[in-house]
Amino acid sequence: MKKNIVTTMLTALWLFSVSAVAAELPSSSDAAIRAALASGKPTVADFGARTCIPCKKMAPILEELNRELKGKANVTFTDVWATPALAQDYRVQMIPTQIFFDAKGKEVKRHMGFFDKADILKELKAAGMK
Repeated sequence: MKKNIVTTMLTALWLFSVSAVAAELPSSSDAAIRAALASGKPTVADFGARTCIPCKKMAPILEELNRELKGKANVTFTDVWATPALAQDYRVQMIPTQIFFDAKGKEVKRHMGFFDKADILKELKAAGMK
């Protein structure tokens, strides 16, 4: 009986971890960010790392916003360890950093550290999200 419970719990943990990994936004390339900025929609570009604790806390928020804001705004994530030159191009000094761009692709705000969903939405609305 104990063996079945342990096996069930381990299976559930494994399934949860697999689904959590699958839900993460892929790391954006320079081309993906440029496409988002040229889309005519406000964009939040998050620069972080898969191993950073505040970044891990933001991952589900970014994924949720990406799903909810389709057609209204762009949400990108860039893993700075995978693409350090891209982080340097955007002058990222610490992670996580969120850079907000208006519909014309102009930077309008920069925030460093954890940022919750309500604050991200507020900044995207200020950047012109309808």
